[in-house]
Amino acid sequence: MLHYIQGYLKMDLSVFFKDLKVVELASVLAGPAVGMFFAELGAYVLKVENPNTGGDVTRTWRIKGEKNDPAAYFNSINYKKKSVFLDLKDEEDYKKLLVHFQDADIVVSNYSEDIAIKLGVDYPTLQKRFPKLIFAQLNSFESDRSRPAYDVVLQAETGFLSMTGLDEQNLAKMPVALIDVLAAHQLKEGLLCAYIHRLKTGLGSKVTTSLESSAITSLINQATNYLMANHIPKPMGTLHPNIAPYGDIYTTEDKVKLVLAIGTEKQFSNLCNILKSSKLASDPRFCENALRVTNRAKLQGALQTGFDKIDYESFSKVANQLKVPFGKIKNLKEVFQTQAANDLLRTENNAEGQSVRVSSIAFEIK
Repeated sequence: MLHYIQGYLKMDLSVFFKDLKVVELASVLAGPAVGMFFAELGAYVLKVENPNTGGDVTRTWRIKGEKNDPAAYFNSINYKKKSVFLDLKDEEDYKKLLVHFQDADIVVSNYSEDIAIKLGVDYPTLQKRFPKLIFAQLNSFESDRSRPAYDVVLQAETGFLSMTGLDEQNLAKMPVALIDVLAAHQLKEGLLCAYIHRLKTGLGSKVTTSLESSAITSLINQATNYLMANHIPKPMGTLHPNIAPYGDIYTTEDKVKLVLAIGTEKQFSNLCNILKSSKLASDPRFCENALRVTNRAKLQGALQTGFDKIDYESFSKVANQLKVPFGKIKNLKEVFQTQAANDLLRTENNAEGQSVRVSSIAFEIK
């Protein structure tokens, strides 16, 4: 379906994969995030849950005072799916699952290999019976796939935790399970490649990734800083190891907190002019980025003196005009008062009531 918007034909993404069937043998976050991606694009996604354990464990992961059933956490990642409870150790339930595999296109699994073999849902077993099936396997660690893996464990084992927080005694994990999110993106990308392969050849394939490898490949510049310059980063809070002032937080005259992301000399010069501190741009301690990184503490004090004399609205108006990158530090209430956030909200009525969540799709196709 197409919509005509601003001179372009905009595709209705909710029917993009309307003829695709996905069987989800996964729980918690990364695997279900893959399933929800396809569900939001119109695929029929069947989520298979174990009745002996009460289903996906996130059904019970409630925050303090929450009364939703299932929990908001579960709702956040299981939009537009059909859940079915099957005990795969039970012969009749296993036969029911095999029926679903007959017309399935994709299977998403985070079972460990030994458990998958015992349950008869490993790739070699399914590939023999369903050669067109695309099988997505999510593993924990590359080095030891028997290890249970939760996001904070991976943040620790892949270097992220060592770089977050204020100092080595006050580390901090990222406030969402970002390693799971990164792994889900890797798996989705692999599945799309495998789907293109099947369109060309008619054959299925196996796509495999792990939380560990997905995390390591996402180290980006921190990895090359070590690999090429032997730099082992320390916790720096919001600060950037290569750029200043970038990630530095300041408070305006009217007590609004904001963060700067100054990446060029022109941006720094414009910032100094806005703060009526133009001499800082030519100060030998701050006149180029490398010097600002070295003398960051002194720079922070000098810039805060300027922010003490300007209110947020005045600063933001001129900063936007001069393309000086900054961001107001918002809480989630403030975030969801914005149009951008509201455009991504999705509401679903189901047997448990109404649930509201954020879409996993943040792109358009025209």
